[in-house]
Amino acid sequence: MRGRGVPTLVILLGATLAASLQVTAQNQNAAAQPTTQQPGAGAPAAQAPVPPQPADPAQQPPAHGEQPQEDEGERERRPPPFPAHQRPLAPPAVLDRGKTMYASMCSACHGADARGGQLGGVNLLRSPTVLGDRDGELVLPIVKNGRPGTAMAAMPMPDDDIKAIVAFLHSLQAAGSNQGEPPPGPPVELNILVGDAKAGAAYFATTCASCHSPSDDLAGIASRVPDAKLLQNLWVSGGRARGRGPGRRRRKVEQAATVRVTLPNEVLQGRLVRIDDFLVTLALDDGTTRSVRRSGGTPAVEITDALARHNALLAGYTNKTMHDVTAYLATLK
Repeated sequence: MRGRGVPTLVILLGATLAASLQVTAQNQNAAAQPTTQQPGAGAPAAQAPVPPQPADPAQQPPAHGEQPQEDEGERERRPPPFPAHQRPLAPPAVLDRGKTMYASMCSACHGADARGGQLGGVNLLRSPTVLGDRDGELVLPIVKNGRPGTAMAAMPMPDDDIKAIVAFLHSLQAAGSNQGEPPPGPPVELNILVGDAKAGAAYFATTCASCHSPSDDLAGIASRVPDAKLLQNLWVSGGRARGRGPGRRRRKVEQAATVRVTLPNEVLQGRLVRIDDFLVTLALDDGTTRSVRRSGGTPAVEITDALARHNALLAGYTNKTMHDVTAYLATLK
């Protein structure tokens, strides 16, 4: 019995292994062939293969260099990127007041749209001083004290008027684009000839006739300068406005301010470049520039400026005055 048991066990193990290999081969063939059998009672239904679904573009990460997409609600909740767009606006009454004051006191130099005028005024929409100002604390000293050596004369205006002008400038900056451009929309064409010519003639006779004459230096000025806006800028600036473009001239050579500086060992004379409480800078005839330190009244400085009278009148001009005089000069053809 023992001698025959071992071969019998080997035979049984071989038969079991062969049956297992046959079942595995049948399962692999069935998986490789498509199933056509209809499901019946107790038989599981064959499932069709599911095609891959495309990924949701909104859930895909942005490509390199692209900005992630955001919906309109998220964009509205995000704060504006620049401080000029985050600053709250002043009440409408203050903005209207500032707009009126700006038109009468500032537009001749800085332009009706605050982007710079023909008199050389800077672009206030991009001015770092105006952008950094909150409630007039930076602009107010400049308006009240002026800037020596420039066309920015001191203007003794009430603080509330200056702050209203600053609020109006802030409103223009807030309405502009992210690049400091002017508010969107078509350009505004201003009608300059809205003044009273008779009132302008009376003002001219009392204020300007001592230096100018409608029959001499101003004879036919309306024909020589037909554009009313340029005509107004021309007389307000005292002749410094010469139009736009690369060839424009801001000031005649004979109108430039000259300065005489008396030093212990020499006397300097030339065109005034800049003067303040500490330095005086002048351009000499040989093309060089000299700067001399000042301390109180030493050294003696004498300035001759043909436009000093015009600069002094700038602070007194009103919107009505400028329009009246412009309307009068427009009749001198």
